[in-house]
Amino acid sequence: MQWEEIEVGEPAAGEVLLRQTAVGLNYIDTYHRSGLYPAPLPGVIGLEGAAVVERLGPGVDGPAVGDRVAYASAPLGAYATWRVFPVERLVKLTAAISDQQGAAMMLQGMTAEYLIRRTFPVRAGQWVLFHAAAGGVGLIACQWLKHLGARVIGTAGADKAALASAHGCEHVLDSRADDIAARVRELTGGAGVAVVYDGVGRDTFTASLGSLARRGMLVSFGNASGPLPAFEPALLGMHGSLYLTRPSLMDYTATTAELRASAAALFEVVARGAVTIQVHQTYALRDAAQSHRDLEGRRTTGSTVLLP
Repeated sequence: MQWEEIEVGEPAAGEVLLRQTAVGLNYIDTYHRSGLYPAPLPGVIGLEGAAVVERLGPGVDGPAVGDRVAYASAPLGAYATWRVFPVERLVKLTAAISDQQGAAMMLQGMTAEYLIRRTFPVRAGQWVLFHAAAGGVGLIACQWLKHLGARVIGTAGADKAALASAHGCEHVLDSRADDIAARVRELTGGAGVAVVYDGVGRDTFTASLGSLARRGMLVSFGNASGPLPAFEPALLGMHGSLYLTRPSLMDYTATTAELRASAAALFEVVARGAVTIQVHQTYALRDAAQSHRDLEGRRTTGSTVLLP
């Protein structure tokens, strides 16, 4: 990645010109950078940001100039100080949410929303396993799961266990030292969990399968350790007629209505205090390359924001 000046251009019909105030760092950004998820080159990566509306394109009558807004979806291009953006993918920020919180919470928070409310709607009393519980999505999701009455088992490195425990996890397992599946069975009286939320990928796949109750669901939503290995579908039957899904935020916020409903649900739990949004690290946007090194090296916790 290189820090360069490029021409931004003027907003067309259905677009606005944004002056960005904060940019969210997410693990998916590393996939676009590495080519795991192909993106046009040369190009600007990043999916999440908070901004101020500076100019409206022809016929735009939604936000007003000066409104504070946020977004967390395609098109790519968040790693910028200024950008043109489609108005139907914007969400207005409330006065209670800062720009840094807005940049930190939209993609991760709406990911948590669709995972626990729509991909597998978690009910009170259900056991849940959430890998990387001290990560950006994990901290939000585990708080929200506790608010829903779920019994949450999280995994994290020993140095991050206290953080995960303080954000909704009833039990925190050491992702490097524990036999995860065996400990999950022990904690659940042998039954296993109803759902595993796994953003880690290759390194946790076997443990995730071994942790699930009969007819449980593995929700694989990320590849932090690499893509899942190839496997025969019969493996799911051998572990108890399991379900496996690979969802993405883009498909759960495909329409403007879905996007804004997801954001509204997130704003509600934050406003009620059920979920707190804390920015744990900030970097200058021009230092985005270092932020990627730290993220991939597991030297960050929770949410990280890049400042233009």
